[in-house]
Amino acid sequence: MKKRKFGLVLTSVLAASAILGACGTKDDEKPAKENDKASGGESTEEAFSVAMVTDVGGVDDKSFNQSAWEGVQAYGKEHGLSKGDGGFDYLQSASDADYETNLNNLVRRDFNLVFGIGFMMADAIDAVASENPDNHFALIDAEVEADNVVNVLFKEQEGAFLAGVAAAKTSKTGKIGFVGGVDIPVINRFHAGFVEGAKAVNPDIEIQVKYTGAFDKADLGKITANSMYSSGVDVIFHAAGATGNGVFSEAKERKAKDPNADVWVIGVDADQYEEGKVDDKTNVTLTSMLKGVNTAVVDISNRAKNGDFPGGETLVYGLAEDGVKLADSRGAIPEDVQKVIDEYKEKIAKGEIKVPEKVEK
Repeated sequence: MKKRKFGLVLTSVLAASAILGACGTKDDEKPAKENDKASGGESTEEAFSVAMVTDVGGVDDKSFNQSAWEGVQAYGKEHGLSKGDGGFDYLQSASDADYETNLNNLVRRDFNLVFGIGFMMADAIDAVASENPDNHFALIDAEVEADNVVNVLFKEQEGAFLAGVAAAKTSKTGKIGFVGGVDIPVINRFHAGFVEGAKAVNPDIEIQVKYTGAFDKADLGKITANSMYSSGVDVIFHAAGATGNGVFSEAKERKAKDPNADVWVIGVDADQYEEGKVDDKTNVTLTSMLKGVNTAVVDISNRAKNGDFPGGETLVYGLAEDGVKLADSRGAIPEDVQKVIDEYKEKIAKGEIKVPEKVEK
């Protein structure tokens, strides 16, 4: 299987995101056709339809799945499509048993391109793609060997390295934490990068690590955060999908109870600044490690629409491709610390620093 880097242009999605509020039209609307003739309304080209299947985190996880769905909506808006058959859509998975069923459902509904969101979708994509060789699929965060599947990976360890630098430089107690979801390679990359970045600026930093085993259990995230903060941790980076919402809940409760409490959360995948809002003046979000899932979805959808579907390839997005980065901290990170982060970012992008994908034990 071919594997290569694929550049991202995140600014295109920033523009698209401004109009996402107009998306989400009624399911019973007729799908729009592209390039309609001004007279008679006849279509010269069938719409290229795109849909996705979420993992168990759900489409509103404020993280990974939500970012992918924003990309699908942006693509649909760009091409004048409506939500539903012939346009764009999603199906949500309540458990891993739903993956194949949902993928097959979208195939039967004749979507031109179907995305499987998350590492946990690999087996289902592999099975459904092999049974439907004439259909096109895209798999996020995992790889399968199939000519009708494009695999999309990110160098999470590079963005997480910068999150580790931010956490270690911000911590006053010398104790920081990492809350992961399921113990799988993609989350291991977040873990490894975070540890590497933190130790790069403070070799003596204490890092507590806990994998909750779930991406959809906010209560587990809250319990874990409570334990960490109670032990002196003052910055937690989560890579746990909707489970991470519980980390924010715990931090906000502590900050609301004691405005002088030093508790911070580093969000993941999407900008989670709003998730950390305590009141109009207080926010516990230090920054967020962004993954360009939305941009990748738009890019691949447009390539497939234009007859350039990269089936059988693995596209890899890192710092050099602007595929991962830290969100604007809104002043939470001091200028001197931001300068250090930027210096490491440049070194990683240039290849001067190679960030490991696994924690060296």
